[in-house]
Amino acid sequence: MNNIEETEHQSFEEDLQFLIKTLKDSFESTDVQYFVDDHNDTLYVKLEGLDEYPEEEIEEIATPIFEILDLDFEEIVLLPL
Repeated sequence: MNNIEETEHQSFEEDLQFLIKTLKDSFESTDVQYFVDDHNDTLYVKLEGLDEYPEEEIEEIATPIFEILDLDFEEIVLLPL
C-alpha cells in the first residue's frame, strides 16, 4: 500500500469510527456493532436500543448524520442489536 492509499484508508477508518460513535450517541446506545459489506458497498450498523424508536424518528435522527458524513456507501442499514 503506498502512502496515498494508506492515508485514504486511514481517513476512511476515522470517518467510519466517527459515524459509528455519532450514531451510538444519537440513539443513546450502550453497545454497537457494525459490518462493512465491500461487495455490495453497504454498511450495516447494529445499535442497542434502536428497536425502542419508531421508524420516523430513526429517519429524523439518522438522515442529517448521513448527509453531513458523506461516506461512499451505496446503502447504510441500521438494525437493532
